[in-house]
Amino acid sequence: MVGAIPVVREHIVATPDTCGGKPRIAGTRIRVKDVAVWHVHQGMTPEVIVSKWTHLTLAGVHAALAYYYDHRDVIEQELADEAAWYEAQKAAQADSPFSRSVRERAREMKAEHVPGDPLSSR
Repeated sequence: MVGAIPVVREHIVATPDTCGGKPRIAGTRIRVKDVAVWHVHQGMTPEVIVSKWTHLTLAGVHAALAYYYDHRDVIEQELADEAAWYEAQKAAQADSPFSRSVRERAREMKAEHVPGDPLSSR
């Protein structure tokens, strides 16, 4: 197509020193994968996204979604890798000495609580 305008390039950038070099909406720290999660996984429309993050534009959000759909497999793999890392960290911390002490203190506080007395657990 003669005279094609690279709209996505106008709105999506990736620089090594910002957001780990991941593609993001130009002029922001909102990554393409953030927009993908909000839209694809949480069901937000582009209009809702722009209403919640008022520094974004519809053009930027739509460009992020276009980039996501062009690179869907890679971005979904990144999201899966992050979720697996999170679950591994959560499992590793579940039985740490700190976690055990927090659970024990919570049990103690619950045992000390007097129903109807809002100050008894303090």
